[in-house]
Amino acid sequence: RRSSDLDTRVMNYAGLPNTVFPITGATLPYDAYTGDMVHRFFHMWQQSDCDSAYATKTDPAGCKNDLYAYVGVSRGDDSGSNAMGFYNIQKGDAPIFKQLADEYTMSDNFHQSVMGGTAVQHIMLGYGDQIYWETVANLPAQPPANRIANPNPQSPTNDAYTVDERWTLCGDASSQPIMDYLKSLPWHPDQTASNCENGRFYMVNNARPAFLSNGKLNEAGIKAGKVAPPSSLRTLGDELNTKNVSWAYYGGGFDAAARFDNGSTDPVDVMIATNGNWYCDICNPFQYSANFPTYLKNGNIKDVKDFYAALDKGVLPAVSYVKPDSFVDGHPASSKLDLFEAMISNIHNKLKANPALFKETAFIVAFDEGGGYWDSGFFQPIDFFGDGPRTPFIVVSPHSKGGKVVHTYQDHASILKFIERNWGLSPLTQRSRDNLPNPKKQKRNPYVPANMPAVGDLFDMFHFKK
Repeated sequence: RRSSDLDTRVMNYAGLPNTVFPITGATLPYDAYTGDMVHRFFHMWQQSDCDSAYATKTDPAGCKNDLYAYVGVSRGDDSGSNAMGFYNIQKGDAPIFKQLADEYTMSDNFHQSVMGGTAVQHIMLGYGDQIYWETVANLPAQPPANRIANPNPQSPTNDAYTVDERWTLCGDASSQPIMDYLKSLPWHPDQTASNCENGRFYMVNNARPAFLSNGKLNEAGIKAGKVAPPSSLRTLGDELNTKNVSWAYYGGGFDAAARFDNGSTDPVDVMIATNGNWYCDICNPFQYSANFPTYLKNGNIKDVKDFYAALDKGVLPAVSYVKPDSFVDGHPASSKLDLFEAMISNIHNKLKANPALFKETAFIVAFDEGGGYWDSGFFQPIDFFGDGPRTPFIVVSPHSKGGKVVHTYQDHASILKFIERNWGLSPLTQRSRDNLPNPKKQKRNPYVPANMPAVGDLFDMFHFKK
């Protein structure tokens, strides 16, 4: 390790053992900003160090997860070498998460759906699939060459990739090692319907959505390869609208971003809307859809302040996505977990203040991805895209009380499956992950489904009365 890679606020930072360590301590309180770990698609596959030759009964995927520190330090991710750090819940860290887990139901086997970072996880929440570069009139038929990932390291000692970009061509040399690994696994994730298709360029790292927040197509960004073309894939919003089930996506700072896209020069609007400083457009899966202008017209896309107004009135839509702004979303470096906890606590308290509303509400608290932190748990390769490491997941509801811990294997597609089962909806497409069966549990190892690939639908996190 180089001294510049160290977070010197960590206790005993210069003499830590070669294992996990607590982040917080006398010189680094829980209420502190930390470094930002690497969470990129190919880097996360590399960090996981998967090989079927390493397979065991408890980890049939053979993923040793032993390259997190190496990748971060070698790449130079500005994390302070904190990828092996953890927050100690038993010693006071994350008190709101602990309170909710003690009172309601949590999963210790919930996973990010895709290797890598923010945008691809949110896409999975809306589509159960990953979007690809689609041909649209007057726009490029494929991404510019300088936007296509080349995950070869820059040198033997520098793990920053030759081209660390947004798109990858399924079936080319960069994707072949992953596909070869998938082919070596006995549950054949290489044959899963949701696998990437040869010849298509898939979004694997953060690309901005096709539409600006005012509903106008971002043609300049698409031509530059920084923005995804409109996606024709069916979204959960499309299915909910077809079945007349009310829904809304509430994004922190959305109204200011729309005003900025309409020409506002107000300094606050500019601050909120530019460079992801506040409103997170890559977190809105519906903004990537060709139907985004329709969603806007229908009133399906709103600001978080509209969510609080509806919550106070007790008139929430049937399905609500609530995305914090970038200041309070808990993301390492740009936010803090206690800010995210404060938002969760506020929503929880408002729900409890309206018992009739709370009685019929499932408040699902999920992270988009693991933030680049190391985790020891098994994860299930489903297809080329993932799954990835475990993330915290709590269900808050009068029907989930009891401090229960559920071991069923789940990922972001489980939220889709829950909504679809609850409202009698169909899977979004023939290849989306909401087609996967619920896991069949093994008595000796409930974390690994006996019928992989499989993901749960969350219903065993509740105790519904007939």
